[in-house]
Formats: sequence, C-alpha cells, structure tokens
Amino acid sequence: MVTYGAYALIPIFILVLALQYTQSSKKAQDQYSEFLAKFDQHQIGYYTLNLNRGSLEYWLMDDLAYNEKDEKWEPKKDAKGNIVKGEKFTVPYVDQFLKDVNEEVRAYNKEHPEQPITYNFINGSGGAWLVEIVPMVLIGGMVLVFVLVMMRKMNQNIASENNRTLNFGKARIKQVKDEKRKTTFADVAGADEEKAELSEIVEFLKDPHRFSELGARIPKGVLLVGAPGTGKTLLARAVAGEADVPFFSISGSDFVEMYVGVGASRVRDLFDQAKKHAPSIVFIDEIDAVGRQRGAGMGGGHDEREQTLNQLLVEMDGFGANEGVIIIAATNRPDILDPALLRPGRFDRQITVLLPDLRGREAILRVHAKNKPLAPDVDLQVIARTTAGFTGADLENLLNEAALLAARGSKRAITKVEIEDAMLKVVIGTEKKSHKKTEKDLRVTAYHEAGHALATYHLASQDAVHQISIISRGMAAGFTMHLPEDDKEFLCRGDMLDSIVVLLGGRVAEALVLSDISTGASNDIERATKLARDMVTRYGMSRDLGPVSYASDHDAVFLGRDFSQTRSYSENTAKQIDEEIKGIVSDSYRRTEDILNTHMDQLHAVAKGLLAVETMTREQFETILRGEALPELTDPAHEETKEPSELS
Repeated sequence: MVTYGAYALIPIFILVLALQYTQSSKKAQDQYSEFLAKFDQHQIGYYTLNLNRGSLEYWLMDDLAYNEKDEKWEPKKDAKGNIVKGEKFTVPYVDQFLKDVNEEVRAYNKEHPEQPITYNFINGSGGAWLVEIVPMVLIGGMVLVFVLVMMRKMNQNIASENNRTLNFGKARIKQVKDEKRKTTFADVAGADEEKAELSEIVEFLKDPHRFSELGARIPKGVLLVGAPGTGKTLLARAVAGEADVPFFSISGSDFVEMYVGVGASRVRDLFDQAKKHAPSIVFIDEIDAVGRQRGAGMGGGHDEREQTLNQLLVEMDGFGANEGVIIIAATNRPDILDPALLRPGRFDRQITVLLPDLRGREAILRVHAKNKPLAPDVDLQVIARTTAGFTGADLENLLNEAALLAARGSKRAITKVEIEDAMLKVVIGTEKKSHKKTEKDLRVTAYHEAGHALATYHLASQDAVHQISIISRGMAAGFTMHLPEDDKEFLCRGDMLDSIVVLLGGRVAEALVLSDISTGASNDIERATKLARDMVTRYGMSRDLGPVSYASDHDAVFLGRDFSQTRSYSENTAKQIDEEIKGIVSDSYRRTEDILNTHMDQLHAVAKGLLAVETMTREQFETILRGEALPELTDPAHEETKEPSELS
C-alpha cells in the first residue's frame, strides 16, 4: 500500500533529475571549451564527426603517420594493421562547433600544407533530436503522474472521511464467525456449574419452543462475575460456539467517546443489528467501563457515559418476550455497577465464576496440555496441588512457560524440571543466576529462609515445605515454597496465628543467630500485620473487641481507596484495634522464638545445607531434620564449608 511518504519522494526525485541535468550541461560546456582549446593550440591533427549525433573521434598530431601511397596524413596502425582508436568527444551543438573551428582549421591548413588537419564528416541516423527531447518528456510525464496520483488520493481521503463521519455512531462489533476456530464447552474446564447455567441459554436458542410451551422465559441478560483470568470471556465464546447463532462481541470501552451522544448511538446500532439477526447473542466485555453508577465521583457524573448507560438500560428493558436476543456481560467489579443495570428484567441471572478447585485445575491443565508433549515424570495432579489459587489463565501461562523452557533447552518433551522452573518463574520471578551475593548476604538469606522452613515444619496446621532456595528470583532474595495438601475454603483463628508465626520466622532467625536484623523481612512483617489487622477488623477474632466488623471496604470506590477511606468507629476503638494488632504480632513473635530456640541445632543444619546446595528440596530438608547428612555436604568440593557457629 503506497503511503504519503512515497508520494513525497516523487517531487524530490524530479528535482534531483533537473539538478543533475543542469550540472551535466554545465560540465559539458566546461569540457567543450577545453576541447576547443586543443584546436587553438593545433594539437588535433585528424578527426571524424557524426553530423546528426554530434559524436566526434579525434587523434593528436603525434598519433598520425604519413601514408606515402595515398599521400596523406592518417592515424597510426598497430601491428595487425588496425587503426589505433582515438579519443572521443560528444559535441553539444554541431552547427556551433563547425562555426567555431571551420575558419581556424582552414587558416591552419593554408599555413601548413605539409601536414594539414584532416577531417571527415559522417551522415548518422536522424534520431539525434530524441536525445534532447526525451529527458524533458520524462520529467513532464512524471510531474503529470504525480499530480494525477495526488488528486486521486485526495478524492479517496475525502470519501473516506465522509464514510468515517457517517459510521462514527456505528457500533464496533466483532462477530465470532470471523474466527478460524470456534470455542466450545469442551475447551472450558474447571467450571462445570457455570457451563450448566449457560447451557440452558444454548438450548433455548436451539429450541425455543420447548421453553415457550411451559411458559418459561429465558433470562434476558446474564452477568458473569469473577476475578481476572477465571474464564469469563472464554465461557461467552463457548456459548457462541455451542449455540451456532450470530454472536456480537464488543467491549464496554468501545461505547465511550469524548463526544456526547456517540455512545448512545452505538448502543442503538448494536441492538438493531442483534434484532435483525435474532436469535442472537450480544456479549459486552468489561461492562463496568460503561455501567458504573450514575452520579458518582468528584464533580458529579460523566455525561457521555451516563447517556450511554441510560440508552443501554432502555434497550435491555425494551425487548418483547422471547424475542431471541440475549445479553451476556462480564466484569470483575460488580460493586461499582449501577443498581438499575442489575435488577431482574435486565440482568436476570448473575453467574459467579470462582477460582478452580483441585479437580478443576487438573482438568484445566489437561485441556492446555493437549498439544504439548509431556515427559513421564510430569504428574498433572501434583501440579494442580501446588497451584492453589491459580486461575485458568495462570495455568495456561504456566504450561506455556514450561514449553518455552523446554524449547530453549532443545528438549523434545516437557519434563518435571521445566514445570517447576516455570512455576517459580510465574509465582516469584526469573532466577538471577548472574547476580553474585556476598558471603554475608548469603548467610543472612540462608538463616532467614531456614527460620521460615523450620517454623512451618513444627506447626501442624501449615502446609509441607516443598522447596527452599537462597538464589534471588524477581524481587525476592530467597524463598520458601509450601505444598498444600488440599484446598482450604475457610481459615480458622489458630491457622491464621500459625501463619503469622511462619511469616516472622525469618526475622526471628536473624535476630537469634546473627545478633542483628535486616531489611529482608519487610514484606513478611507487612503481610503479618495485614493478617492480624484482618483478624481484628474484618473477621471479628479479637477477644476484647468481640465479633464486630471495623473494616471499611464499602467506601466510594470512585474517589480512590486512599482518598475516601472512612472510619465508622471512635478514636478510642482505633487505639484498641492497634493494641490488639500489636498484641497478636508480639505473641506470635514470642512463639516463633520458642520454636527456633528449641530446635536451634536444626536451624544451623538447614542453614548450612542451604549454603552448600543453594536450592533444597523437601526430601533434602527432611533428611537434615532427621539428623542425617546430605550427600552434597560430604562432597569434597564442600569440605571447606564453615561450621554454623563460625558463620554466626
């Protein structure tokens, strides 16, 4: 496709040609004067001239020899009897050249009859005039073509602008039929209840009479609510693939423009097209972009968005019974949607898409592993157990990262090693192999992570330690990973207190062994404090304050969480909350000290093992706690490793 930049090069090219032609003419004039000087100095003794083309070949006096047979001077010949080639020159104007040299040559021949200047004229072809006219014709033709092309392009731009103006109020709809492969319910795993809810819509679109005979009315609108990555858009695409009806997809942000009234026009156009192709499905992704509560925010509402929302409310409530147009929308912020949008008659049904459980994660992994070769040591059930809290998008990303790592290592299948490396990369970050730590930093990290691991091991409520490492990953200097035995739907007060103990394990280990503390525990302390605050203000687990909620999650989210935070309790209560939080954290700190002081020998052993192997598996960790030595520690390369007492 030709761009404006290409057109702009045409006049530049013409200008270059004109300048080159002018310079060549000037150069030809300079050479012509030098050539005439050779006649004035009587250097040329023989020449031939083509009267039409102006091509001239000449020989100097020294290049001539006297032919006694013909009694004339002519160019010398080589050993084979061929005439030696002379020098060539193109005369710009033949008539002017003859006027310039004719009298000079005749006068010289009268004065030097013994060796006159010999010349010969040749009648060439009559096409020499083309040499003069062709450049001008080419330049004129290029200018004409440039003007015509620019005029045509301007006409096309004017027509395009007119079409854009006319289509400005049209909805930017994407139809699923444009996709090469349709998504079906078979591509959706870990959401059995959600698929069952949506399958009713598919059956209604395929056979509406079966529902109408019983007096049933299919929901006019279905709102999919869930965290990002749980598969809301994938479910909507699966409904389109299963129903095999026109599916109109649009984003909520496509309705919002800076010009008031454009969004409402696009809403009308969207529903007009859906009605023409009924039965059909309209999918609005991220509906919170246009469905926010009216009149909210600083300075009042947003005129364009509110008009768009008003038009959407009218269109959704204006359908006749069983008209065959169903609205599916997705959002992860249902708390900011306008109440009028959520009432029955518009969005009759809300489907909450939760995070997948253990079986759901395993099913999702099987779906995404279909086109990926897995090694025999890869167990998808184990991967599902270690990925509690992962969404479907996270699991897909996990397998994709593992495939990339396997390809980088030139392997023919994905092994357990790539799966574990990909999991660490997704959860924590990329391993910083080139980052070299000092011995002091390694010692601090080793005891910090050993404190976390040991506190976890001696608390029955905590999940088992899966891996410990002192190698930097992402923003973490080291990590301790746990392996959940099963999904936990609820957390008890004792479990939460034990979690705070585990979070404080790193700081307590530093204080006990190294007699100093570092900044490495900043995130642990932040998480422990937040957990203690939630216990007091959100879950009512404080004995003194009782089962009362002091959380402030229902603020005006449109003003910003920090700006609009409000308190529904007094200063005295706030002081009590702070004292409760400090008491919980302090008690947990003392519990952590008791655990690590009781098992100080194990703390030193685990830290020594981490300094030796850097990354420790669950088997190696449990081997050390049983008092057995690791094979790595008995390796000759590690014989010079210092004792823990020396390290401290």
